[in-house]
Amino acid sequence: MTAYALARLLPTEQHPDVIAYIERVQATFAPYGGRFLVHGAQVEVVEGDWEGDVVLVAFPDLDAARAWYASDAYQEILPLRTRHIPGDLIFLPGVPEDYDASKFAAKLRASLPA
Repeated sequence: MTAYALARLLPTEQHPDVIAYIERVQATFAPYGGRFLVHGAQVEVVEGDWEGDVVLVAFPDLDAARAWYASDAYQEILPLRTRHIPGDLIFLPGVPEDYDASKFAAKLRASLPA
């Protein structure tokens, strides 16, 4: 099942290390089947508060996402970003193609006290 790496990167001044990171990061995805879905997009906030840019990368599954993050190739360039851009990175699993939210709601409803 498709998994995602989602980053929220807070605004900072540009730094040459960050540009070097951007130049090299995509090549680190290839062995793990990763691909950008969103890269550096400014968000349109419709609820709540949000600051920063979004990066969303799809991987074939969580194991591939974890393997990419732990890879020597990625770990080598990671400090180029983390030394200069604060933010958050999470991994999350997708849902199956036949996912039905109403079935999930039914399970939740069944778990409510009578």
